[in-house]
Amino acid sequence: MKLLQSLLLALTLLASALSPSYAASETGSHGWTLQPLSLRDGPGAAYAVTGNIAENAAIRVLRCQKVWCLVDGPGGRGWTSLERVGFGTTPEGPLFAIQPNYPAGGPGTVCFYTGTNYSGSSFCAGPGQVFPDLALYGVDNSFASVEIKGNVSAAACRERKFHSYCERIVESQPVLDRYLNRNLSSVRVY
Repeated sequence: MKLLQSLLLALTLLASALSPSYAASETGSHGWTLQPLSLRDGPGAAYAVTGNIAENAAIRVLRCQKVWCLVDGPGGRGWTSLERVGFGTTPEGPLFAIQPNYPAGGPGTVCFYTGTNYSGSSFCAGPGQVFPDLALYGVDNSFASVEIKGNVSAAACRERKFHSYCERIVESQPVLDRYLNRNLSSVRVY
């Protein structure tokens, strides 16, 4: 009898872990599966496979380590290879897809401000400048607005080295996108 109760408890826990409500995180960065994902118990190939997510599925990226990310999606929650995860609002990603209408090359500057409506301290850069880790400049997760002046645009990402949610900013924003507001860690100006 105890064995049957234990088995039923285990099956109930497994079913709740795989249910859609479990795979619908409200937190994390929006992302996509670039290839089919195998989900694991931990960040490494030695951990057991706990689920799968199909290619081109919308997912939430909860956190990343060097080469592994904890994701949540239609196949459950688990760790998967960073190289199989795309970040942004579409599977192609906002940074590297061909976009001939994006302003680039200058003259101009992109200025990020710590306050909304272009107020507070600013951090400005011109075309060709790359900042893969804003923490090195003491301004990580500080910005609330961005002003574009001239023929420039910027790639802005939540995590250092252009990981996690990224957006190509092509016009001034008195309040940064909800995923980037006070969550900006890397910038590239075009």
